This record gives sequence, structure tokens and C-alpha cells, in this order.
Amino acid sequence: MIEIRGVSKWYGEFQVLTDNTTSIARGEVVVVCGPSGSGKSTLIKTVNGLEPFQEGEIVVDGVSLADPKTSLPKLRARVGMVFQHFELFPHLSVTDNLTLAQIRVLGRSKDDAVARGLKMLDRVGLIAHKDKFPAQLSGGQQQRVAIARALSMDPIVMLFDEPTSALDPEMVGEVLDVMVKLAEDGMTMMCVTHEMGFARKVSDRVIFMDHGRIVEDCSSQEFFDHPEQRAARAQEFLSKILQH
Repeated sequence: MIEIRGVSKWYGEFQVLTDNTTSIARGEVVVVCGPSGSGKSTLIKTVNGLEPFQEGEIVVDGVSLADPKTSLPKLRARVGMVFQHFELFPHLSVTDNLTLAQIRVLGRSKDDAVARGLKMLDRVGLIAHKDKFPAQLSGGQQQRVAIARALSMDPIVMLFDEPTSALDPEMVGEVLDVMVKLAEDGMTMMCVTHEMGFARKVSDRVIFMDHGRIVEDCSSQEFFDHPEQRAARAQEFLSKILQH
């Protein structure tokens, strides 16, 4: 579903990604983790063209991002993205937040967009809040609306960029529950997250990054059950997070 080959990126003189190569199969759930500033969020944003890259190639479902003929808006319509800070329109109701992109980008009728949006809102357990505005919802509820909005576009893959890091601890579970369900339903997912319990329970593979490079790319079982076989930086990371 996603092929990342030799991807490097610079901000001016500063190199943020260095020769990263990995692939994600259809239906696979891959967690990207690592210390702050390791390039995790930058890497995931290159997958749907939100961050340009200077070297390498990324192919999503057969479409190359480096090809000048590729329509990035069309590609983004098929690649759902959920950010750290919800990114809902505060002046629009939940239902309007769910339907706007469907109508403008996919060309759906209002009725079809509402039907699809409400179906996804029900899927994340928030149908009772369809007429509210974002400010009337908790952070966890807003993030679940953001997930429903992404799902309303019928994505072939879902990207999550630290979806729980801006939430109060007691709201984290409700968002992770939705993500677990998505994984169980066979959605292809690439998740940047610090939630190692979620990573251990749900992901097929773990990618560990440090200083803009993929240092480890292995099954979740190998990553968590055999830390002594991991790279030194990954061992250090694991020892700090798994002892608490």
C-alpha cells in the first residue's frame, strides 16, 4: 500500500530525514516511534505530500508522489490524516465538519455526504453530538470527530500523527479504542504515537527512528519481547518507557 524508498529531506542546510526505506502492506498497522525530533512526524507527512522531500520515492497504492502529474489533492482525499490538534473548523457544526470535504473534494451530494458522515460519527460513538460545535466537545470527542471526518472520505490508508498527545490522560483511551477497532476492521494504518501499550497490542510492526533515520523496522513482538537484540538507541528508549 505504501512504499518509501530512500527518502531524504532538508530544511535549508539541516537534514531532517536521511535515506529512509520501508513499506507497509495492505491491512497492516505500523507504529512509528522514537525520541522527540527524530523525524517521525515529518516522515508520516511526506506520505500524503504535506511535507515535500528532496530525494527518494514514495508510492501510495501505485501512485508516485514524486511524479509531477500526480494530483496531491486527489491523493490526499484517499489518504486519511488525523493530527495532534484535531483541526476541526470551530465555526461549523460537527455534521458540517464531516461533510465539507466530501462535497468539495469528492463531489458528493449534500444528502450523500451527510449520510456517510453520520454513519462514521456513529462508528466512533458520537452520533448524539452531530449538531454540536467543536467547542462544546471534550478533546477526546473532538479527536474522534476528526477520525470520523477522515473515514468519511473512504480512505485507503489512515495516517495518525500523535493523535493522543494533546489529550488529557483520561481521554486517551476513548481515542485509542476507536483506533483499535479500525485496526481490527483491516484498515491500513501508519501511526506516530508514544502509546506503547497500543503499539504492543495492535501494531503488526514497529518502526523506530532516531536523528531522521529508521533505526529499527521489525515485528512488534521482536521489538518489545527482545529488546536486547535491538539497536543501542532503541534499547535505551525501551528501557526508559517500559520500566514504568
